Amino acid sequence: MTGFVGRISFRHRWLVLMVWAVIAAGGVIAAGTVFERMGDGGKTLAGTETGEAYELLDTVTDTDGNVIALWENVSAPTIASNVERVIAELQAIEGVKAVEPLTPKAGGLALEVIFERDAPDESVEAASSRLRRLAEEAPGSTVRLGGEKTLQEQINGAVQRDLGRAEFTSLPVTVLIMIFVFGGILAAGLPLLATLATVAGAFAVLLGFSEFVDLDPDIISVVSMMGLALCIDYSLLLVARYREELAFGHPPAVAVSRTWNTAGRTITFSALIVAAALSGLLFIDVSDLAAMGAAGISATVVALLSALTLTAALLRVFGRWIKPPRRARRESQGFFSRLAAVTQRRPLLFAGGTAAVLLALASPLIGSTIRLPDMEGLPRDIESVAVYDTLAADYGQNENPAVWLLSRGDVSALDTWAAGWNGDPAVSGVDKARQIAPGLAAVSFRVHGDSQSAAARELVQRMRAAKPPGVQSWVVGQAAALADIRTKIVEGLPAALAVIAVAMFLLLFLMTGSLVVPIKALAMNVISLGATFGVLVAVFEHGWLAGPLDTLTVGGLSPFVIVLVFAFGFGLSMDYEVFLLARIKERVDAGEPTDVAVRQGLQSSGRIITSAALLMLVVFGFFAAARIGDIEQIGLGLFVAVLIDATIVRCLLVPATMTLLGRWNWWAPSPLRRLRLQHA
Repeated sequence: MTGFVGRISFRHRWLVLMVWAVIAAGGVIAAGTVFERMGDGGKTLAGTETGEAYELLDTVTDTDGNVIALWENVSAPTIASNVERVIAELQAIEGVKAVEPLTPKAGGLALEVIFERDAPDESVEAASSRLRRLAEEAPGSTVRLGGEKTLQEQINGAVQRDLGRAEFTSLPVTVLIMIFVFGGILAAGLPLLATLATVAGAFAVLLGFSEFVDLDPDIISVVSMMGLALCIDYSLLLVARYREELAFGHPPAVAVSRTWNTAGRTITFSALIVAAALSGLLFIDVSDLAAMGAAGISATVVALLSALTLTAALLRVFGRWIKPPRRARRESQGFFSRLAAVTQRRPLLFAGGTAAVLLALASPLIGSTIRLPDMEGLPRDIESVAVYDTLAADYGQNENPAVWLLSRGDVSALDTWAAGWNGDPAVSGVDKARQIAPGLAAVSFRVHGDSQSAAARELVQRMRAAKPPGVQSWVVGQAAALADIRTKIVEGLPAALAVIAVAMFLLLFLMTGSLVVPIKALAMNVISLGATFGVLVAVFEHGWLAGPLDTLTVGGLSPFVIVLVFAFGFGLSMDYEVFLLARIKERVDAGEPTDVAVRQGLQSSGRIITSAALLMLVVFGFFAAARIGDIEQIGLGLFVAVLIDATIVRCLLVPATMTLLGRWNWWAPSPLRRLRLQHA
């Protein structure tokens, strides 16, 4: 089938190019609708107790965020003579609900400006501008702005700068490497053209996903990152195999047919496995994860279609400039063949040794912590983050208490109930209850130690089991949010993992005809991803190499990061596994012994996989250099996953284990072997 698609696309190149021009144009048009349907990613906790409480607050309160100004290095007389006038000026701004001075400290004052619901952006800008001018009214004083409105704006700006820097800085480096790897500018241009078509076409697929998945702005980076990574992989494999066929003396049309019969089949299985790995995210009832999965699947499916059709058409258009390699490489010689031979002399030693290294890298997972991203994941030089730190240290303000209870009861009854928790071993203090809306009161609890610790989460469970009697109430806060999101992920994980494992098993079986190979591939992927997460825990929870890597120590991994790195890392790792297995199975089907097939397969695919991995490492490396915690965690996670898989697993563990298993690599019951042959 893939050979037929390649031949037709090669023969009717102009028709294929026209079709892809229409697809790209349709994708650009669809992108407008997709952008309109994007939310702000705020439905993560929907369906949980925490989510219900926030939805209630959203309906009963008439405020929407605040801006807090820290006016520092200013004398008390200056504050006294100005503060009432400034408050009056702020209250006169349209959209300002209230202005409240916080408890002052010596040499400074904090002013909180609270905005009405649906206040125009101009209101926030006007209030912020007026607060900034406080510094002009007292020479030598300083003004720093924080609060929800300012914090969100500054975080969004930092995220966009990180993503833009990662995407646009990595592109020229990637292009230079591709020119060297592909052997020319025109050959290197094939994956770039395929990437543009893939990214545009992926938005047309996302338009369909938007009917049942809540999309958010993060999908744009996923589409561009996955589109570029997979188009490079697939184009590199196809072009390298095409040049190899030309070197054997085949004319271009025959070379394309032979290439698509082999490498085209390989990338089809690869794309289906990547898409299956990402589809697991759709089975977890978390909107942010489902959106990422939808974006990855869209990019993967369109990347496959563009590789099978557009690349063939472009080879016909630019074929005269794409020449066979100057010197044919013998598969029995070369670095990767020699490396495999060394591994095969002591297969048990290498298999045990590499497994031990991977397990050692995974060891930091023991006793690791899962926590939702908070201020620890933000650079301290962001102004609003520094304001948050000062408010917590000097003014006793904590925007995100560990545990608090929202109740429809009155304040006095809530105070009485809350006082009973003073003796709880996890509670360090109870604040006075406050009325936050008619018929709605809240009380906050301070906890010993970390606000997202196991003790804090256990406190949430105890409180939820012993709520105030006779009234509707909700236990929320940082610890409650973490408990709720963990529950949602854990409930969806069995289905997600089952889909990934079953799909991968079936696809690898149909590709190889073996029951052993899929099981071995799954086991090795689990071990290599365990090592990846061990590295992430060591860096981001324990702070190892935080200085040289310039990373933030956040005290634990976000559950979102764990799931995303697992899904995307699993898919990308299987990408290389499929490339290598396809070459080995070709040699086995040609009658070569498994040991010889492994050496030849590793040699023939080694340069391609290494080059593809290098290009991915460049892209992920720039993401790992981000300043926002979640982005650098995902970037470093995928960087480590690809690095481990392309080196330790592919070069050492795979040859060693396949040598140990010998002919048992390809075992399957006779009826299943016939099934594979029928579908091959």
